[in-house]
Amino acid sequence: PPPGEEGGAKLMIKEGVLENPEVDAIFGLHINAGTPVGTIKYKPEGMMAAVERFVINVKGKQTHGSAPWSGVDPILISAKIIDGLQTIVSRNAKLTESASVITVGKITSGVRFNIIPETAEMIGTVRTLDADNKELIIQRMKDMTTTIAKAYGGEATIEFQNNTSITYNDPDLTRQMLPTLKKVAGEENVSLMKATTGGEDFSFFQEKIPGLYFYLGGRPIDGEETRHHTPEFFIDESGMLLGVKAMTQLTLDFLDQDKSIKL
Repeated sequence: PPPGEEGGAKLMIKEGVLENPEVDAIFGLHINAGTPVGTIKYKPEGMMAAVERFVINVKGKQTHGSAPWSGVDPILISAKIIDGLQTIVSRNAKLTESASVITVGKITSGVRFNIIPETAEMIGTVRTLDADNKELIIQRMKDMTTTIAKAYGGEATIEFQNNTSITYNDPDLTRQMLPTLKKVAGEENVSLMKATTGGEDFSFFQEKIPGLYFYLGGRPIDGEETRHHTPEFFIDESGMLLGVKAMTQLTLDFLDQDKSIKL
């Protein structure tokens, strides 16, 4: 299986899950600890972000900490790069069109407290909800990384790996199946949501065929919201029953309808 949080969608597609027989549409859900149990949230078109993992390697020149002028400090260069990357979001990305986030989640360098090391490595993610913004940001990251390193006497490379694409809910399919969600959960319990900068490999299925992905409420009625991927994460598991009903009814209703939309 794929390592870490890469997910299995790419592997499933590669092994032919959408072929023989061909698949007309796909439905998916994600339990959400911030959404009240018994409710469903959805969004047509872009719902979750494309996520690119990046690795930056900085090369300087090792020297003793007492004589920094004799070397090139890759840690200092890394700090300048991290600072510079955030200006891409605030000064280059089209913020009025969609959100973008650049995060450096890991930086490693050196083995001794009194030595300026030769190399440093940074690993992080860039998250975008718009394809044009994504290309702009990635190009600026490439330019900024190499230019900053050169300005301080070092070198740097940056590589990207596509973790997820934009989770894009087909507008026609969403409109067609919305009555089903309301029928199962109750009209008052189904509502629009704002796009999020989380990523989902379900998006790779949606690149191939029309898809509908939605959030299933898991927050206890009288409970506080907890965050995903934290030790405090908690959901009311009774909400999963609604998820089973929704997925079952979506399948039945889709098969019963005349498929008048283009799929």
